[in-house]
Amino acid sequence: MARTDAIVLGAGIVGTSVALNLGRRGLSVALVDRRAPGEETSYGNTGVIGGAGVYPTPFPRNLRTLIRVALRRAAEASYHPRFLPQVAPWLVAYWAASSLPRMIETARIMRPLHARAVAEHETLMAESGAGRYLRRDGWLSIYRSDRAFAALKPHLELCAELGVAHRPLNLGATLVLEPSLHPVFRHAVHWPDVATVSNPLAVTRAYAARLSSLGGIVLKGDAGTLHRSDGRWRVDTAEGPVDAATVVVALGPWAPDLLKPLGIDLPLAVKRGYHRHFRPTGNAGLTRPLVDVEIGYALSPMEQGHRLTTGAEFAARDAAPTPVQFDRLMPEARRLLALGDPVEPRTWMGSRPCFADSRPVIGRAPGQPGLWLCYGHGHMGLTLGPASGRLLAEMITGETPMVDPAPYAAERFAL
Repeated sequence: MARTDAIVLGAGIVGTSVALNLGRRGLSVALVDRRAPGEETSYGNTGVIGGAGVYPTPFPRNLRTLIRVALRRAAEASYHPRFLPQVAPWLVAYWAASSLPRMIETARIMRPLHARAVAEHETLMAESGAGRYLRRDGWLSIYRSDRAFAALKPHLELCAELGVAHRPLNLGATLVLEPSLHPVFRHAVHWPDVATVSNPLAVTRAYAARLSSLGGIVLKGDAGTLHRSDGRWRVDTAEGPVDAATVVVALGPWAPDLLKPLGIDLPLAVKRGYHRHFRPTGNAGLTRPLVDVEIGYALSPMEQGHRLTTGAEFAARDAAPTPVQFDRLMPEARRLLALGDPVEPRTWMGSRPCFADSRPVIGRAPGQPGLWLCYGHGHMGLTLGPASGRLLAEMITGETPMVDPAPYAAERFAL
């Protein structure tokens, strides 16, 4: 049996970042997952460290969009009809949290973590040799209509107030940055301070390798075996049981499976998403990722090809994939950029773990001494993994937290 200071359950970008931050502080750490680091939800993101501004991803409030979503004709969102009764309470809370005052509140609450996101990645990349994956060209959000761009004004005003750099562009200026794009849009915003990565899986693997170099161990195991033994926490792995006084649950969409039997039932939902890689056509390519806001997808230049990532699908986490959004997206995506054949024969699917208020839970697990939580990052797992990892490591080791952790506590929900 191995004995460590801390066990981190979940080897996505969030859990791996937590483990590495603990290892950097001298703790002996076991990082445990059923798969190798970065192979689940963390694999399928857009590669963007940051976002298009400061607002969280909202529940649509435009009547036209709501009708399209309800009729299952929207590209940006889809759902399984039989799943709606199960997710309805969460959707109501999500709709309420998407009001303008609540969006502004969330933007202010999340800004301290977002402001440190790139710097925390750069620190870990420098130590782990992953700097070659980092790009500092920013990213683009594009708008096909004057109406959609005009509606962005309050958002951009808040960005200016919070110090988020942005540069509105007309069509011509955008094509100077990305000459391979076709002129099917009218406006864009360049977010110059946003960093991106060319291979998110490789970044997570590099952080896990750095943990190993610090004496941490990366093990395959079943988080569901977690239990108390002789006053400590213990989990079974392929190399035998491991125990520790401290355990971090960073299981993303699988966290409720472990936590509910322990009496911790937080209102998490999943937004399933899909991606495929496409070969470039001729010299057509992107320098930086972009989001086609009104259609509802992102395109990112990756080492594997151009990655097209869909919006949200509301369905049971483990239901069979239904990538119907690609049928709606592909004609518009090909009008924007010449995309070649798919690289892989099948579409990848992952589940984004989301709380309705668009904040993660970072901190102690209520009523369970020695148990800590770090999950629910929604669309921002890659962005916030290292910053969240540092914050939680500081809380665990008794350091002064780099930001106030109170807004991210589990106690904000009625338990």
